[in-house]
Amino acid sequence: MAHSLSPECTPLKHEYDSCFNAWFEGYLEPALSASAASEERRAYSKRKAEEYENTCGKIWVKYRDCVQKAVKDRGLDDLLNQARQENPLKEPPPPPMKEATS
Repeated sequence: MAHSLSPECTPLKHEYDSCFNAWFEGYLEPALSASAASEERRAYSKRKAEEYENTCGKIWVKYRDCVQKAVKDRGLDDLLNQARQENPLKEPPPPPMKEATS
C-alpha cells in the first residue's frame, strides 16, 4: 500500500484501505455471481452502503480530516481551490431512457 500525503496520515490510510478493500470484495461478489432485478439490486446496494458506513465510515472521516489538514499545512488548499474554479466537476449526463416494448 502506498503512503499518504503526510506521514502521520499513513497509518489511517492503511487502515482505511484494508477496510474498504474487504468491504468492496464482499460488495462485488454477489453482483458478479448473478444479475439481480433492478429493485433487488437497489435494496442490496442500500444495505451495503449502510454496512460501509458502519464498518469504514468513521475511519474514512479520520483519514480525510488528516489529509485535509496536511493539504492546508502545506499551502496546497489555495492551489486546489484554484483548480476547482478553473475546471469544476460537472454532473454526469442522465442515463439513457429505455424504450417501451410492446
